[in-house]
Amino acid sequence: MSDKKTVVITGGSRGIGAAIAHRYAQENYNIAIISRSGSQADHIQALEAEGVQVVDLKGDIADSDFAKAAIKEIRSHFGRIDVLVNNAGITKDGLMMRMKSDAFDDVLAVNLKGAFNMMQAVSKVMLKQKAGAIINMASVVAQTGNVGQVNYAASKAGLIGMTKTAARELGGFGITVNAIAPGYIETEMTDAIPNENKAAMLAMIPLGRFGQVDEIADVCYHLSQATYITGSTIDVNGGMYMN
Repeated sequence: MSDKKTVVITGGSRGIGAAIAHRYAQENYNIAIISRSGSQADHIQALEAEGVQVVDLKGDIADSDFAKAAIKEIRSHFGRIDVLVNNAGITKDGLMMRMKSDAFDDVLAVNLKGAFNMMQAVSKVMLKQKAGAIINMASVVAQTGNVGQVNYAASKAGLIGMTKTAARELGGFGITVNAIAPGYIETEMTDAIPNENKAAMLAMIPLGRFGQVDEIADVCYHLSQATYITGSTIDVNGGMYMN
């Protein structure tokens, strides 16, 4: 087994996931990225420039066979898996009364079942190691609801419940399981929002700004090091929702 720790990040090719990858690279972790489309070459090169090894896998975590194969390949390559970050997620927005079944099913397949598939596969590795950390990326939408996102809200609320259950099941083996619920984070998606809509969104945030991807990455890294925090959901939303 390698002395260098390994993190697996789903949806790690861009946005929050890419920031998380760079945060762990700063801590000299081996990096394994899983995404549907694969990572851009410059993203991988930037990580490798920080002196870490990178495995980049392309596939659909909603497919349980792929999830198992991916974990097997990563463990074979690095010898260990210390952290899993379930960051992959999709949206297919629409009002509840008009939403097609496929739109509902597709979002839950990736956001909820995909996270389950990865947790189930990696937990077997972590059980043998008697240590590990799993971080699930939820959302403030799971806590507040949001018009047009009944599928997304359901998937992220389910992820919080799954986090608590897994924490109870795995705690006795030295494995922590936690969730992060980001609010509005500045990404390419928020850049495309019209200014009037942006102003309305900012008015709901006491800190008066969108979050930064690096702020989510910092919380993620902290949770993976915190050996006495488990079953928790950490809100990172600028005060938009206060639990």
